[in-house]
Amino acid sequence: MIGAGLSGLAAAHALKSEGLDFVCLEQASDVGGLWRQPQAGERGPGYLSLHLNTNKRLTGYADFPMPASYPVYPRHSDVAVYLRSFAEWAGVLDHIELGTTVESVRRTSDGSWTVVSRDSRGERTARDFTQVIVASGHNTDPVLPAPAPGSDRFRGTILHALDYRDGSDYAGRDVVVVGLGASAVDIAADLSRHAARTVLSVRRGLHILPKQVFGMPLDDVAEAPWWTRMSLEEQRRFIEQALLVARGRLSDYGLPEPDHRIFASAVTISDEILTRIRHGGVTPKPAIDFLDEDRVVFTDGTSVRADVIVHCTGYRMAYPFLPPGCPIGPQGSVELYKRVVAPDHPGLHFIGLVRPHGSVTRLVEAQSRWVARVAAGKAALPEPEVMRKEIAAYLAGIADQYGPTQGASIQVDVAPYLEELRQE
Repeated sequence: MIGAGLSGLAAAHALKSEGLDFVCLEQASDVGGLWRQPQAGERGPGYLSLHLNTNKRLTGYADFPMPASYPVYPRHSDVAVYLRSFAEWAGVLDHIELGTTVESVRRTSDGSWTVVSRDSRGERTARDFTQVIVASGHNTDPVLPAPAPGSDRFRGTILHALDYRDGSDYAGRDVVVVGLGASAVDIAADLSRHAARTVLSVRRGLHILPKQVFGMPLDDVAEAPWWTRMSLEEQRRFIEQALLVARGRLSDYGLPEPDHRIFASAVTISDEILTRIRHGGVTPKPAIDFLDEDRVVFTDGTSVRADVIVHCTGYRMAYPFLPPGCPIGPQGSVELYKRVVAPDHPGLHFIGLVRPHGSVTRLVEAQSRWVARVAAGKAALPEPEVMRKEIAAYLAGIADQYGPTQGASIQVDVAPYLEELRQE
């Protein structure tokens, strides 16, 4: 197994529960994935202000809930401690090799898989396994946009959110944050309490939802029977009206209105960003047009002085250690049966390569139980052709709602997807 974050630990627990022998390879110095506090010299993405956007009840593992002392939305360091505690409780730490980077995973002529890894001392090891589980996540390679005109003359610092740690590092400085996703709004709100000026540059509008509506965490609403009985159109109308009453239009805050209906793209969860804008701590601006030494010029012709530009422009999926074309197909979409199984690569499975509206934990636990049963010979997979047809039907359906993008290819609706996995 590859990866010892939230998904990898769920898979380790399921494998141990089935009595299967396994090894988990983790390149970091401890378990916890993106929630872990990076050590000196390591990159993020666990910036210090990072908190859960999903409530602890649904983000904790079913058999090992988060502590009652935790708030509804714990900070990232609390989540890291919890994940370490889960690994100890589940008895899987002895199966995890830390500081180990996977270099290649290749199927052999006899149907097994050869995994080549390199440990913290630089020593390479090749081992054969009957099954391989990839649980390394999909936020892997940071994406930076093409350099804006004038970047070569810009005297400030340009970085990706992956290298951002804490707003106090930028005290008294002028900072431009690029993006409107989860990291962008978190970082802009954090900076606004330390920086001399915080500007949020937004190219495309996204729907911004609070963490709670009607006093309920959003993921509690998402699984409520009265919500799941609604059609997609009814759900859209309900949320759109609730947002209009609660906070008005995004254009009232100087942000661009989304060019798509809600639930037709990823949403941004934030209780803070609109408040910080209204308090003057964050100033919205359109996309960057060009840079001019110590200034950033925007497409509306306005400009601001800038010492730092933080690009919160996401990540691309990258699995350089896997066979070419897996799991990302020729059209750029993730092609996995039930979002887990690679049909043309028997014995290769993926845990956590999904993007729900809400917590992912229940999904990765269900995926892990299924894969463990397959590995134990208690469940069987259909023929590759059947799996390929399911993938094609899924991608066609998801494209109707979200469009034919790579991110859309891993989007799932929680309740229907859990039912699919239960049937498997």
